Amino acid sequence: MTASATPGLARLNAADATGAAALLREVCASREWCAAVAAGRPYDGLPALLAAGGRATAGLSDDGLAEAVAGHPPIGRPGGGASAREQSGVQESERADLLALNLAYQERHGHVFLICATGRTGAEVRAALLARIGNDADTEREIVRAELGEINRIRLARLAADPGAEAAPDPYDPVEDPR
Repeated sequence: MTASATPGLARLNAADATGAAALLREVCASREWCAAVAAGRPYDGLPALLAAGGRATAGLSDDGLAEAVAGHPPIGRPGGGASAREQSGVQESERADLLALNLAYQERHGHVFLICATGRTGAEVRAALLARIGNDADTEREIVRAELGEINRIRLARLAADPGAEAAPDPYDPVEDPR
């Protein structure tokens, strides 16, 4: 471990392939993304890890992006773990409205509305949803990629900082879903 490597980053660097994949799946549900980030190990600090995560997000194929988005629960129904923490700015009274709008978005775009909700209020999330619902597929795909990148940055920083901060499995993650 270098002087700039945090305990969580050292854990990621030292993990075998299966362990690294499991840690990185806590950040992003795309196997393509996880493989790209894992392949760059070892990382000497958070900036290098974040840069690799950004490159992996930018390089996601359409299928990889779809897999990443599918790992996120709908806005208004955060489930547990990281999603619940990230959607903490949404008030309980706003959830039903956001979920209904998310369903309309899903009908149009074929996937959940993805936004980096960390630090945003329910009203801000609602305004973004309304602004984006009418976007064409290409425009929305690039916005989704940018939002995913922000989510991944936050989650990578958390992973690197605290090796024991593993989130509970997300009940809406298709990998964990027993249905």
